Amino acid sequence: MKSEPDAFSIDDLRACPKGTDHWDGIRNYQARNFMRDEMKKGDLVFFYHSSCDVPGVAGIMKVVRESYPDFTALDPESRYFDPKSDPANPRWYMVDVKFERKFSHVVSLSELRERRSLKNMQLLQKGNRLSIMPVDRREWDTILKMTETK
Repeated sequence: MKSEPDAFSIDDLRACPKGTDHWDGIRNYQARNFMRDEMKKGDLVFFYHSSCDVPGVAGIMKVVRESYPDFTALDPESRYFDPKSDPANPRWYMVDVKFERKFSHVVSLSELRERRSLKNMQLLQKGNRLSIMPVDRREWDTILKMTETK
């Protein structure tokens, strides 16, 4: 799951009460589908910092509540307001996540690109700008090992 650290960082999540917050504002259907249909309570998720000096994987969080309608879509005061949203037939969803661990260093996008074993990772595919995407077990394990190398 990606977030711009000046909007919401892994440190911001850690500072939330009980280290838990909702992951709102997803307005891409494919990213929404990953979150809504595939994320389950207890799943571990990488927290990725994007659009910053050193984009990369900053830590881990856990899904503590499965998908439910994103209330920000219904709030005209929210920057995520969607006037086409309908409470009877929600278009957008969110999950609740809890801080688990911040890495001692960000595993940078350039480091990820250097790993041959990650060459097929969805994040690294040209033109991919999704904020939520799956990571397979091999990719997960490779990235975890990379956190131990600096």
